[in-house]
Amino acid sequence: MIYLDYAATTPISEVALNTYVDTAHHIFANSKSLHSAGIMAADLLELCRKKMATYVNGQHEGIIFTSGGTEANRLAIDILLASAPHHKRHIISTEIEHASIKNHLFQLRESGYTVDFLPVDDTGHLSLSQLKKAITTHTVLATIQYVNSEIGTVQPLKEVGSLLKAHHILFHSDCVQAFGKIPIDIDALNLDSLSVSSHKIYGPKGVGLCYVTPQMNRISPLPGTTHEFGFRPGTVDLPAIAAFTTASTHQLTVMTDEYAQLLQLKQDFFKKLAPFSHLVGSLETGLPHILGIILPGVEGHLTVQRCNEHNIMIATGSACSSGSQTGSHVIKALGRSPDEIKQFVRFSFGNQTTKQQLDTVAHLLKTMMAT
Repeated sequence: MIYLDYAATTPISEVALNTYVDTAHHIFANSKSLHSAGIMAADLLELCRKKMATYVNGQHEGIIFTSGGTEANRLAIDILLASAPHHKRHIISTEIEHASIKNHLFQLRESGYTVDFLPVDDTGHLSLSQLKKAITTHTVLATIQYVNSEIGTVQPLKEVGSLLKAHHILFHSDCVQAFGKIPIDIDALNLDSLSVSSHKIYGPKGVGLCYVTPQMNRISPLPGTTHEFGFRPGTVDLPAIAAFTTASTHQLTVMTDEYAQLLQLKQDFFKKLAPFSHLVGSLETGLPHILGIILPGVEGHLTVQRCNEHNIMIATGSACSSGSQTGSHVIKALGRSPDEIKQFVRFSFGNQTTKQQLDTVAHLLKTMMAT
């Protein structure tokens, strides 16, 4: 199998799997239990919390473990809004946010918030001048992803964060596709919260985290809960959290080398595709782990099907938005035509991607386009 859908999910690594099994066997007690086995579990949970905090240059009290990126996004936004002045009801985001963000913002609209989804340019980048114009005295929060999961666009979060901080606006970022691929520093980016998911970095599914700065007076949107500083109900999945931490530790040690390797692979791959395809996004400023293209005249689902017949796994966009009748909202936001939206496919690369695999895929696509 040639697997090129790493942005959807990654295979769990051996080190993460071993950590999961070992923890499940030996440290299985509830971390809230008062006996020695429970204390051992609580100690491991806090060790994981402290390690994960260092990976975003944060404080361990800011780490809240969740069931994944979607819950992390929703929970972080809800905590920030619950903790902010209630008379401020304006939120800023972009048209290319992940479905977990957009859907939650639609719900917040129904509860009385005003939400502006700002446009992006044809490479998916947000305009700082448009962001500045969108800010009002009622703006309470901006939520802007770091890396887009469909085209790999990296937003200028440092500049965005500086602008928002100057206007005393809370700032959340979906960092699910960024963590483990590029450095993340809460302070340098002026973030108040972020979200991360385990299964994007070779950890187990069903676990993630949000970081919400402990400097603010955080108010839980779920009163009466006791786990994770009172922000989340239910016993934590300690084996998954431990495996997530192990996967993160390993991924950050190889991050720089992997970035360089995948950048070269991506550039070489697109050179082979360029004669018969159109790039979506930017080779220069996009994350090297993701390549989005349009194959003129061929609908994306047919390209996926043809590749699947040759045991090649690719995608037509975010897995969380698969099955949409109108196609990717991200590609639509870039100003592409309805036909181009349907012709979009995504390749995403990881630690098992090789030049030989990509040469095989390029040859298949070239043959397909010639027939």
